[in-house]
Amino acid sequence: MKGKSASKTGKVGKRPGRVLDLSLYVSNRGFKSVKAIANVKKICHERFGDRCHVSVIDIEKDADLAKENQIVAIPTLIKTYPLPMRRVIGDLSDTERVLAGLNLRPAI
Repeated sequence: MKGKSASKTGKVGKRPGRVLDLSLYVSNRGFKSVKAIANVKKICHERFGDRCHVSVIDIEKDADLAKENQIVAIPTLIKTYPLPMRRVIGDLSDTERVLAGLNLRPAI
């Protein structure tokens, strides 16, 4: 669940077998960021299994990408596929709120 697969614009092409591509913008030093990483991994594992891909982007290491994608708060989770692109800000501890915010309930 690590690494960057999104382009500079945050757009990701469809991956065979995957139903969901997410980008999680975090700060390496923040408690909320650590919690958000754990929560998004849990959501993906429980709801989507291996059909979900998450790119974790540390804004301190990739400030240009964060600026290009207009990240104004962290942690920020962005659904890049399927469209439309959606964002959720926070520690992602409320699974139902995250799924609703990403427009993933009950469709997937």
